[in-house]
Amino acid sequence: MLIEFRVKNFRSLRDEQVLSLVASTDKTLQESHTQVTGVNAAPRLLRSAVVYGANASGKSNLIKALQFMRGVVAESATAIQPGQSFTVQPFQLDAHSSSQPSEFEVTFLLDGVRYQYGFSLTAQRIVSEYLLVYKAFKPQRWFDRYFDAASGKDVYEYGSGLKGSKVLWEGATRPNSLFLSMAVQLNSDALRPVFDWFVNQLVIFNEHSRLSPQVSIQMLKQNDGRKDILDFLAAADVSIADIDIEVRKVPGQSVHFDLVAGKTEVRMEEVEEQKLRFHHVTEHGKAVFDLLDESSGTRNLLFLAGPVLSILRKGQTLVIDELDTSVHTLLVRELVRLFHRLDINTSGAQLIFSTHDTSLLDAPDLFRRDQVWFVEKDRDQASSLVSFSEFSPRKNEAWERGYLMGRYGGVPFIGRTLGLKH
Repeated sequence: MLIEFRVKNFRSLRDEQVLSLVASTDKTLQESHTQVTGVNAAPRLLRSAVVYGANASGKSNLIKALQFMRGVVAESATAIQPGQSFTVQPFQLDAHSSSQPSEFEVTFLLDGVRYQYGFSLTAQRIVSEYLLVYKAFKPQRWFDRYFDAASGKDVYEYGSGLKGSKVLWEGATRPNSLFLSMAVQLNSDALRPVFDWFVNQLVIFNEHSRLSPQVSIQMLKQNDGRKDILDFLAAADVSIADIDIEVRKVPGQSVHFDLVAGKTEVRMEEVEEQKLRFHHVTEHGKAVFDLLDESSGTRNLLFLAGPVLSILRKGQTLVIDELDTSVHTLLVRELVRLFHRLDINTSGAQLIFSTHDTSLLDAPDLFRRDQVWFVEKDRDQASSLVSFSEFSPRKNEAWERGYLMGRYGGVPFIGRTLGLKH
């Protein structure tokens, strides 16, 4: 489970911003909305969190920062080539920040062990990297790497907790690759859980990583999976009684490479096409429709169903930017409640999303105060992330009304009527 994410000097996030999933001591909705960890430093973690902010406030940048960190971990040892630059963008609106590294840190809980991993980088290289492991209350520093500008070399320090071929891993690590990623590439069993958490436990959907129908389609091919998806759609009041997958052969092209002759050949051959067929049943009749006949909301809900059901089963952390653009507000509420249901979310799955949908704030028992976050920009155009808990709202206060009045920040300031001249 995600405990905390820190980022500094990335896009509009100039100063260090912290998104914490550590539950406060508030007893409200504690059993359903939080998860017991067994860790003294973070005894309970939140099962969900929502981030509000005006357009261009920086809430999407927060998710992009986490996505960027995940991408560097996943790809720096393999996809990124020697000498290649990182596509990182520090805060550009002051000379000091634009010349400084961007910093990222994640703390997460895996199999009862707390890991704190972070790095800083410029476009050209990794500047620092470290890993702390809390197998007891006192942390073990497994490794610490930093760039020494005087010598032009990386300096490494190791703790006794990290076992394996450290000299080999260190020698293979390029300036533009992470030691963590390279060590795992070279079969480090000790560091594999950290790498795997980023790659397998952290799922992010936004404009750069859109929902794919493939997870849902694969589930529809299995009887149990199809039943789960149909139940999911039925709970959303979509009148779909069944979904068939029609597989047929259609003309297509395939590319074949002859490595010996050094030739590429394009061949005409039949390829498989999968076609979804939706069976609708009402009191007055029934009909079968193709995927394109369904509304965009139904399609998005179907594409979301597979990943969400898989995430709940595996106990992963799901992060979605602007969830309300994909599904209706009432469906967003039900989706959040799935993560709060103890009979469904049995593995500690988490949902983190950004939205403009203020009606969620007044939905009965949907969120605790510590689950709500606001992002706004200051006069320097730097984004700040603030927890709703810091505003100490009164009991029974109308959260939506207070937010729209600007009491908690995170709303646009409109100086004059948009689009009208005086």
